[in-house]
Amino acid sequence: MRWRAANSSAPRRPRQAARTAVIDPAGRVFLLRSDNSEVGVHWNMPGGGLETGESPVEAALRELREETGWTDLRPGPLLCTWEHDFTWHGTPVRQHEHIYLGRGPHRPPTGDLSAAHRADRILDWRWWSPAELAGRDAGPFWPPNLPALLDAVRDDWCAGTDPAAPVHLGYLPNGPRR
Repeated sequence: MRWRAANSSAPRRPRQAARTAVIDPAGRVFLLRSDNSEVGVHWNMPGGGLETGESPVEAALRELREETGWTDLRPGPLLCTWEHDFTWHGTPVRQHEHIYLGRGPHRPPTGDLSAAHRADRILDWRWWSPAELAGRDAGPFWPPNLPALLDAVRDDWCAGTDPAAPVHLGYLPNGPRR
């Protein structure tokens, strides 16, 4: 199946991806600040496209290691799936993402990640508290409703309970560029 880029006749290539929302014991989530030529600067979770033969969980684990240097964390249960459009290395894509929950300590990324971050247009990283996520000046986030998704599961997740079922968000258009 092919999709068309907004305001363009260029077809969108389907792409599969996976991410991990790492939450620390205090309920803060680790996010990366990325820049994309189509959607602009935004905050998202460590993650990226599936490689040939890779499952979404395997991709989430690999991407978590590549973008944070953390080798001791594992993706947990599926939080949600969603689809969105963006341009990946000059190619318009419609990306279907699996977002997993993960538990981890509050710490910085480890190792020299500067080359990997530069290649992926990752500008910064930080831990966000629930109050900061809900703040008026926060975001934009991928997916746009990430703060509400995390609010719905955070207390149980931090207490050691998995969410009841993943949320399927469907296709969400990009918000205004920042």
